[in-house]
Amino acid sequence: MARYEFKLPDIGEGIAEAEIVAWHVKVGDMVAEDQQIADMMTDKATVEMESPVAGKVVQVAGNVGDQIPIGSVLVVFETEGEVEAEEAPLADGMSDVAEEMIPTEDVQPVERRSSEDRRAAEEDRRTEDRGGEDRRVGEWRAREAPAEAGAPPAAERAQAAAAQAPKILASPAVRQRARDLGIDLAQVKYSGDRIRHADLDAFLLYQGGAVARGPAPRRMDEDVKVVGLRRRIAENLQEAKRRIPHFTYVDEVDVTALEQTRAMMNMDKGDNPKLTMLPFLISGMCRVLVDYPQINATFDDDAGVIHRSGAVHMGMATQTEHGLAVPVIRNAEGRDVWNLAREILRLAEATRTGKATRDELSGSTITISSLGPMGGIVSTPVINRPEVAIIAVNKVKEMPVVVDGELEIRKMMNLSLSCDHRVVDGWDAASFIQDLKKLLENPLRLLSMR
Repeated sequence: MARYEFKLPDIGEGIAEAEIVAWHVKVGDMVAEDQQIADMMTDKATVEMESPVAGKVVQVAGNVGDQIPIGSVLVVFETEGEVEAEEAPLADGMSDVAEEMIPTEDVQPVERRSSEDRRAAEEDRRTEDRGGEDRRVGEWRAREAPAEAGAPPAAERAQAAAAQAPKILASPAVRQRARDLGIDLAQVKYSGDRIRHADLDAFLLYQGGAVARGPAPRRMDEDVKVVGLRRRIAENLQEAKRRIPHFTYVDEVDVTALEQTRAMMNMDKGDNPKLTMLPFLISGMCRVLVDYPQINATFDDDAGVIHRSGAVHMGMATQTEHGLAVPVIRNAEGRDVWNLAREILRLAEATRTGKATRDELSGSTITISSLGPMGGIVSTPVINRPEVAIIAVNKVKEMPVVVDGELEIRKMMNLSLSCDHRVVDGWDAASFIQDLKKLLENPLRLLSMR
């Protein structure tokens, strides 16, 4: 038997250490060559490490959340024969999102299931829920029935009652809501072909007093270790707020005409993706930023240098299962709204599924953030350092607006622009938003500009 020390290879230019975000093996496990053993994160990118040899794991470097220097021993294997000591190559694939994080003391291989497997499991669970609900109704009715001489045992009576009871039709969502509220669906009256949410509402309104209502459910206390992507987010935002003097300028935009234009274009989109508001906003920003180079910039405050970018590399704040990431639309100024829509969808999908590359997650010069319908009325976004500006898109809302002395219902939307006050003056921020507003309120001009 021989011992083989697998040392953490150089996984990125200028990287001195990497963080353990997941172990897929534990001490005592037998592994095959090229089997995934750990996920290591550096600067928002996660690298899957694979075993260069087949053998038994006899030692691991640390726990999830520990920082491991490049070149230090990550895993020690016990192998059958002599193996030349060499650094393992990089595993295929990088991801922005760390896999499930498991402490080393209780490491189990991470089970990965396809979307088809998950859907099948969810359908099985729903079927079990429906069967369990029907069985509970039958048992309840059996318990309520008076005992008779010579009657069969309780279990047989319950089974017979369940078999004879009419099947209660309701969607899984309705059943789940009834369970959460403590409602027996057998007591709910309904007029259609099945019990619906409106029937539950009526039951609560007129008979809700009969429902057993205890205190609100309470979660157990838990301590969550801040590791991986969540720790990177915390460090970056803390540093941004500590070093950057933020100010936020907000103004409202009448997007009635833009929404009409978007709807017309979507009616004749062909093979193109459906247009949201985001491609129009990015297109407008790119056209206006030509006159505001101080906003499309990055600031190296250690060196005292502001870099004004000629190209617009638009960061796109994207929510993932493990936290916020910022994929980058390269050279956004050279794309039309259809091309932007395709790139937005591609990058969002790659980021959420962990397939975005390191290059796709770095190098932005300005960032846009949008929560869609949940965008709220106003927001104060935090700058994605070392950039000097970030714009947040708030929700579109119909409001009464005075237009040429007449009251009209218009679709209005607020834009919130946060800037680094060391680089951008308030006048610059206000002027930028006003020029952007003129374009958005005149979509024909926006689409015709070259």
